[in-house]
Amino acid sequence: MNRKNALFAGHDAGAENWATIASLVETCKLNAVDPLAYLTATLSAVVNGHKQSRVEELLPWNCLAR
Repeated sequence: MNRKNALFAGHDAGAENWATIASLVETCKLNAVDPLAYLTATLSAVVNGHKQSRVEELLPWNCLAR
């Protein structure tokens, strides 16, 4: 289903971005993390200056520790 949906992303970069988000959502589900809460917290952390060198703290399986 993912591949068929990515065809409607508009262009290659849009399809890649859409696939990245879809992958994060599915990873959240596999790790029993609410995808909306995870994406909200992660995007807020990035906007508020979370250091790129500590990106592993933002992965879905580390979300439960926050």
